[in-house]
Amino acid sequence: MAATIYYDKDADLAKLEGKKVAVIGYGSQGHAHSLNLKDSGIDVRVGLAEGSKSKAKAEARGLRVLSVANAAKEADIIMIVVPDELQSTVYKESIEPNLKEGDMIMFAHGFNIHYQFIDAPAGVDVSMIAPKSPGHRLRELYLEGTGVPGLLAVHRDASGEAKEKALAYGKAIGCTKAGVIETTFAEETETDLFGEQAVLCGGISALIQAGFETLVEAGYQPEMAFFECLHETKLIVDLMYEGGLKYMRYSVSNTAEFGDYTSGPRVIDARVKESMRKILTDVREGTFAHMWMDENRVHHQENFKAMRAAATNHQIEVVGDQLRAMMPFIKKGNTTSERSERWQRWQARVSGSSIRHCAMASSRRARRCRLRRSWRSRRRSRISVWTSSKRASRSPRRATWSRSRRSRDSVRTSPSPRWPAA
Repeated sequence: MAATIYYDKDADLAKLEGKKVAVIGYGSQGHAHSLNLKDSGIDVRVGLAEGSKSKAKAEARGLRVLSVANAAKEADIIMIVVPDELQSTVYKESIEPNLKEGDMIMFAHGFNIHYQFIDAPAGVDVSMIAPKSPGHRLRELYLEGTGVPGLLAVHRDASGEAKEKALAYGKAIGCTKAGVIETTFAEETETDLFGEQAVLCGGISALIQAGFETLVEAGYQPEMAFFECLHETKLIVDLMYEGGLKYMRYSVSNTAEFGDYTSGPRVIDARVKESMRKILTDVREGTFAHMWMDENRVHHQENFKAMRAAATNHQIEVVGDQLRAMMPFIKKGNTTSERSERWQRWQARVSGSSIRHCAMASSRRARRCRLRRSWRSRRRSRISVWTSSKRASRSPRRATWSRSRRSRDSVRTSPSPRWPAA
């Protein structure tokens, strides 16, 4: 069955008119949601724990910061984007006591609702808008006038308008520009956890590390093993991201493609797929969810932190740090929202108010506006020069042709604006 996908035309920001929105948390997702809502004209405030280090960052961006309890008390719509393991505690202590009938609580991941760590009162809507990207990318593409895809789910529709309000929220943060897929809390949670564990985080990390160890144990230089098993992974994934597995196979050598077909199934065989099924069963039955919550509530992350330390000190990390120091073109934060915002501010300074409007809609539109202005200005100046020079003595037809040809060339050869300094 084909998925139902909603776009800008299907969402109405008027559903948020007069509504007060609170974003609980100011991490990766929280900062992007808050700033995008603010730039979309929504009445937003940020709820943070007392003494949070994020308070100064949020206030510096012009956001109003309150305690979690006060933010929840003021708001009609409450988006909870603190870490999964903290949500139920924050909810029970600061949000639930301040809910009133007609409010809506929202999530960017269905973990706590699906596994019943949070159970909202009967008169409160429960919905989800889950951007399919890290928060910095969500913010960056919003500033560029585009957006990232998202997921929509409604767990409880007490008001009869939960879906419409959630879609409006998705539009306000930019997701409906790319498309919002309708799903359920169960489907989003289970596919997300399985994907993280079996493929995106657990699966690929274990595969890379095992490949690295195999080469090093066979006597190859760790540096060579790092490049072959980790560094070049990005190159391959970028090709998959752009055009799927078929485009990756088209782009690599015939030798590599043949090895893909013959050796891939030897690594990911029936035994591995059976292990994946067991992982999915643990996710669907809630075994993993309760194991993770127990790790936080009972063991206070002792095992988690020990595993993190062991992974951080692995040889592949040591070698990787050394090699990345030799590659200055690899910079953390090269595609973050801060870089995009510097670009927007620079465009606004050099281009005037009409271009500021274009820049907020799309950086590409802004560039076209600049080119049109440049073209008109150059054309007027060239016409003036031509009429006062010897070229004006040419036939009118030739002079006109020469002016228009040079005007077009001036647009083609107009230099691109340089990226502003940080």
